[in-house]
Amino acid sequence: MKILDMRSDTVTHPTQQMRQAMFEAEVGDDGHGEDPTVNRLQRKAADMFNKEAALLVCSGTMGNLLGVMTNTQRGDEVVLGSEAHILWFEIGGASAVAGTLLRSLLNDKQGCIAPADLEKALVQNHNHSRNISLLCLENTHNRCGGAAITADYTDIMADIAHKNGLKVHLDGARIFNASVVLNTPVSRLTESADTVTFCLSKGLGGPMGSVLCGSAETIACARRWRKMIGGGMRQAGIIAAAGIVALDTMIDRMADDHRNAKRLAQGLAQIEGVSVDLDKVQTSMFRFAVADNIPGNVLSKRLIEKGIKFGAGGNSFRVVLHWQIVESDIDYILENVRSAIKDLG
Repeated sequence: MKILDMRSDTVTHPTQQMRQAMFEAEVGDDGHGEDPTVNRLQRKAADMFNKEAALLVCSGTMGNLLGVMTNTQRGDEVVLGSEAHILWFEIGGASAVAGTLLRSLLNDKQGCIAPADLEKALVQNHNHSRNISLLCLENTHNRCGGAAITADYTDIMADIAHKNGLKVHLDGARIFNASVVLNTPVSRLTESADTVTFCLSKGLGGPMGSVLCGSAETIACARRWRKMIGGGMRQAGIIAAAGIVALDTMIDRMADDHRNAKRLAQGLAQIEGVSVDLDKVQTSMFRFAVADNIPGNVLSKRLIEKGIKFGAGGNSFRVVLHWQIVESDIDYILENVRSAIKDLG
């Protein structure tokens, strides 16, 4: 039985082309900057994002932590959205490791902070307050349903930040999903950010790793911080090789994930007892909920028996499409959700 795991796009396996590239990868000691495949990936990423340099890191969480550490001093304050991944899912590293304080401003349903709220927060950036030194944005926005954030909005927020002496870090874990749905190059979406991190291991389908991009000075600093927190790697070319294939082959096909997500969401919305906000389905992820009289835990169990896995939390479910969920799987998923809810409802 095929397992249709839609809990996240982090569950994806590397493609056969990635596996072959990993097998054949030319390697060296990245601790000395001597792994040619890592260097190729880093140069490729820097060029794609129109930044001076890039650094391969173990995860998106590490990339974001390094983004905070290289743009702040201990005791500084970081402004970010109330639904930010850094705030909710990174185990407090920005505080525990980087020594910064996090101030959250309200995210709207599209993952945006109101510019006026940012300006108001920065009025307090004076000699008697903590030094606010960094604004963190996110694109696409995870907890806001994979919302894609436009370059114009990012420019507006970055302009406010820069005029007030702040740097800007962009958590671009799924920035290529935003690029595809907005038909905008990633270099434009991140143009006004000082640093940006993106994941190889999500929609791009790589087995692991993320990349942090920024100025040459910032990336040199990040390399030292990476070593300190245990992220130094040796023959990392086997990881980088898969990342290069991902950047070469997996971006344009994300449009398939977006179409499949929309079709699945529309199908679920037609099932009695299921609610989906179709207006929020922009990229590869969305959430749906089932009626209170339908036990979510039992529904999850029924679907797992059919090889269908959603991210479950009570009666709310998270769905993330990726390259291993193809168009022909959608009918099977809808049929089994419809049947299970009918039995339970």
